[in-house]
Amino acid sequence: EYVSGGSSAGSAIAVAQGLVSFSLGTDTAGSGRVPAAFNNIVGVKPTRGLLSASGVVPACRSLDCVSIFAMEMADAAVVWEVSAQFDQTDAYARPTQRPTLGTRAIPSQGFRFGIPRPEQLAFFDNVDTPHLFNSSVVRLEALGGIAVELDFTPFLECARLLYEGPWVAERYAAIEAFIKRDTQALFPVTREIITSALEKTAVSTFQGMYRLQELLRRSESVWQDVDVILTPTAGTIYKVAEVEANPIQLNSNLGYYTNFMNLLDLAAVAVPAGFQRDGLPFGVTLFAPAFLDRELMRLGERLHRSQRLPLGATQLCISDTEISMPSPGDEVLVAVCGAHMSGLPLNHQLTRREARLISRTHTSPHYRFYALPGGPPKRPGLLRVVAGGAAIALEVWSMPSRRLGEFIQDIPAPLGIGSIELADGSRVPGFLCEAYAVEGAEEITYLGSWRDYLTHQTTVLD
Repeated sequence: EYVSGGSSAGSAIAVAQGLVSFSLGTDTAGSGRVPAAFNNIVGVKPTRGLLSASGVVPACRSLDCVSIFAMEMADAAVVWEVSAQFDQTDAYARPTQRPTLGTRAIPSQGFRFGIPRPEQLAFFDNVDTPHLFNSSVVRLEALGGIAVELDFTPFLECARLLYEGPWVAERYAAIEAFIKRDTQALFPVTREIITSALEKTAVSTFQGMYRLQELLRRSESVWQDVDVILTPTAGTIYKVAEVEANPIQLNSNLGYYTNFMNLLDLAAVAVPAGFQRDGLPFGVTLFAPAFLDRELMRLGERLHRSQRLPLGATQLCISDTEISMPSPGDEVLVAVCGAHMSGLPLNHQLTRREARLISRTHTSPHYRFYALPGGPPKRPGLLRVVAGGAAIALEVWSMPSRRLGEFIQDIPAPLGIGSIELADGSRVPGFLCEAYAVEGAEEITYLGSWRDYLTHQTTVLD
């Protein structure tokens, strides 16, 4: 009796029924995410152009994405790793690169996730889904996240552009020959929407492009405050008869949280998030700037696995045991405690070598910390001691191992890379200094972090 989610719903149903391990869909307005939510499976809407669209019948060719459906995120990630290969024959293909928005990747702990203000959340009179969404917020907090309310206005205004703006003309362009040959063959609602493109002009197209750029600029500031955003995938689910009676408005409601994604060049994953009292599934979406696909899949996998839900429409149940997600190649961890940390002057030495932030943590309580003479500015010196130490704040980054050698060459004496014990007892390579260098140096162990030292120095100067 209920709609199954959009133009790629057949692909989603094949996965949900357990007929296949994964399937591909397309996602222009949300068809790689809403069907996932309505069928209790995961959906990956990659960064535009990472999966080749060669051979795909276009909807909006400049916005279309090939999407991935699977029972679990680990399966979707395997498919993504295999298929996210640059296709020279696809005019809109893009090679994988570092994110251009925001200053950091998504850390595994202490990540900040945005949620729309309460008055901007829309559930369309559904009494069950608000509680299910709030439960997902609580789960993300339990996984180490920090919830941040944000103004969702730029995203909502952008969503209206997809069907009310000039991009509907791109849909007309995709099937122009077919429309001219037999207009009446189109489904009536489809015909009404697509033929409205004939009212658009070149002038209105440029006006729409200008408006999109304004909204893109407004939305960019959000990524200085949060690492990822969490929303419902769809606020509710409708019966087929309801959509047939009011197709344009109800489909617009289903695209409330999805229609802006490709216009704003964002990556997203849809994750199951429980069931309503009538047994219908509900899902949430995590999204972030382009090229953060791997990080989104990792976080989505953690959120999914925290719930012990059935998989699709099968009797199988997801385990709460962490499983190994595909690695993006051979990487090595590096712990940094000073100017290489995110937002500080030498962080570019990491980011330009494709490094990504994994976590913010502390050493074990066996280290002393110094501001080494020289400069300006002074440099941090971390030294392991037998007694009298403390826990020092640091960041753990992951870097392709092929880039580690050139990174180490930039490290001046008396600093070097050694084995650092973290608060959880694990060890990772990281910055240490030679013991002779701390003679006469200013000890700043009591401050516990290089950021606090910088703040302290500023306060003293003031």
